[in-house]
This record gives sequence, C-alpha cells and structure tokens, in this order.
Amino acid sequence: MAINFEQVNFSYGAGTTLAQPILHDINVTIPDGQVTAIVGQTGSGKSTLIQHLNGLLKPTSGRIIIDDFILTNGIKEKQLTGLRARVGMVFQFPENQLFANTVLDDVMYAPINFGYSKREAQIAAKEALKRVHVSEKLWHKSPFELSGGQMRRVAMAGTLASNPDIVVLDEPAAGLDPKGQNELLNIVRDLKSAGKLVVLISHQMDHVIAVADHMIVMNNGRVAAEGTPTEIFNRDLSWFKEVALDLPKAGQFAEKLRQKGRSLSRRPLLLTELAKMLNGDDQHE
Repeated sequence: MAINFEQVNFSYGAGTTLAQPILHDINVTIPDGQVTAIVGQTGSGKSTLIQHLNGLLKPTSGRIIIDDFILTNGIKEKQLTGLRARVGMVFQFPENQLFANTVLDDVMYAPINFGYSKREAQIAAKEALKRVHVSEKLWHKSPFELSGGQMRRVAMAGTLASNPDIVVLDEPAAGLDPKGQNELLNIVRDLKSAGKLVVLISHQMDHVIAVADHMIVMNNGRVAAEGTPTEIFNRDLSWFKEVALDLPKAGQFAEKLRQKGRSLSRRPLLLTELAKMLNGDDQHE
C-alpha cells in the first residue's frame, strides 16, 4: 500500500487574503512495507505533510493516493472514516492525548470509535499493549501515574489497537531518556516486521539511520531530496548546509577527520562502520 503525492499544494486559509502557502508541488512516493523518515528543519513542512495522510488536512490542490483511496480538496468528512481506520497517527508528545481513567480504557477508545464491540475492543487493546511492551500490571492504572516512556507506549497502543496498515509517528522518541528512545525504536522495527508501512518524523539523524529504509528531506515546503539513507547522507557537505540538515554522528566524525587530512572512501552512517573503516585503514592521506 504505497502512498503517492501528486502535485500536492497546501495553504492555510486558502482562498482568502490571509492565505499562507506551506506545501509546494509535492510529488513523492512513500513505499509500502518500509520505514520512511521525513526530515528537515523546523518549519520545513514535515508535520503539515503527514497530516494529509489521514485527512486531518486536505490538499489545496493535487491529490494523495493511498491504496485505493484518493484524497482531494473536495473529499467529504464522512468519507474519511475508512481512511482513518487504515492510517494510525501518533503525534509528538502523544501522552497529552491520554484521557481515560485506566490504561486499558484509553487504548480501547479508538477501536470502539471504529465500530468494534466492547469485547472486541478489549481484546484488540490487550494485544496492542503487549505489542508495545506495557506490563499487564499497568493496564488498570491511570495512564497519568506512568512514566513518560510508559505513557508514550500507551498512546502508541491506542493507535495500534485498531490495526492500521499505515502508522505515522511524529517525533516518537522526543523527550525520552536513552533507554526510552531505544524502546521506541525497537517498536518501530517490530511494526516494520509486522508488515506495516511506517512514516517517521525525527530530528535525530542517528534514529533515522537506526530504522529508516527511505528518506524524504523537506525544505521550505518542498521535497529537497528523497532516497535511501546511504544516498542522502553521502551528498556533498554544502547541500546539508543549504537544507539545514545534520549528519549522523559517524558522518560528523568522518568530516572532522577529513578536515585533519584523513578522508575516507565514503561517509559512514554508523559509528561501528566508521570504526571498521578506520581499523581497515580505509582512508586517504
């Protein structure tokens, strides 16, 4: 179930004197069965782009094709229910969306909203909580008694309980300690293994390297580049300055070595890869 953006433009307040164009001529494909990372500086259009994936926003012009669903400006709100069941959204700091008295009730909300019976919703919620490794001991606690990382996983379970084909994650590891970040990245890997199409926004390039198969780089509301992480992170250094994008740590170290006259045959993505290249004397004096 690939996602295709075809000549998509979006403006807040379109058709008024206060119109604010945000997205410009977006033509891009998000491939099925992979993790696609959408990256770019603050204000580049990342969050606006992903809010089109389940119809929270509609394109001012152009269209988005998600399997057999075509999203255009003229789509009616009642037509979006099926799309929203197939595209699960986890927003940045999703714990702010928690509201129910217990963890289990909170996770049951989405499936009930999509037509599950209470029993079906409870089964789905329990399966989702297990998938994101929330202990059964916590299911009947208030979600507000949990740690930040636990609350984040509960919010993700709420999205996964209705078994969407596509999972969209906006900075899922933001604000978590290293252990919590690793747990969230492992969940992303598990979702891919389960056959989900995953879209991930992240400002942390080492997180992107850890899980992404495909990248889309946004800059000033346009697609500046797309490709594999290897393709993107081996571009000329001047390009990264133009789009205000950081290299992962291994690439940053490689550039420092280059400045000291020790260039490598390629820019490594991982610190382990950098170490192997240096130990193998893969460098040019």
